[in-house]
Amino acid sequence: MLTRRNFTLSMGALAGTVGTAALAGLSPTPKGGHHSILMLNAACGGDKTPNVFEPSILHVNVGDTVTFVATDAGHNSTSKRGMIPEGAAPWNAAIDEPLAINFTVPGIYGHICVPHYEWGMVGLIVVGNDLSNLSQVTKVRHPGAARGSFRALLKQL
Repeated sequence: MLTRRNFTLSMGALAGTVGTAALAGLSPTPKGGHHSILMLNAACGGDKTPNVFEPSILHVNVGDTVTFVATDAGHNSTSKRGMIPEGAAPWNAAIDEPLAINFTVPGIYGHICVPHYEWGMVGLIVVGNDLSNLSQVTKVRHPGAARGSFRALLKQL
């Protein structure tokens, strides 16, 4: 549930990563930039979708760092096997722990929250605007609501 405390934390985390880029008219931020993905019990704003990564799709440059922020309890981020570029290192954060990852291999990265994967808590990171592993990513099978969630995200690429 999005509480006043979590909203404040969310906005603070986003301000440092989105604010500078938005003011400068940049998307994504320059090489070596830093971004945050919030792990939330409910989507921000009017959308009440439960268990989400915010943003659900993030475009970054090669060399950028992404921090998964444990804004709400009970979430983690794990790379989805078969949904990261060849040569990229997989990750698996502990529940309720932040994790910073430097992305050095271009391509599409699928990530999940292990406890809420079947419920559709999934996300994508696109590094360097490189969609060369899209065919590989679309072949991965998913359980429950994750199937539709990944399908919807991939249509946005």
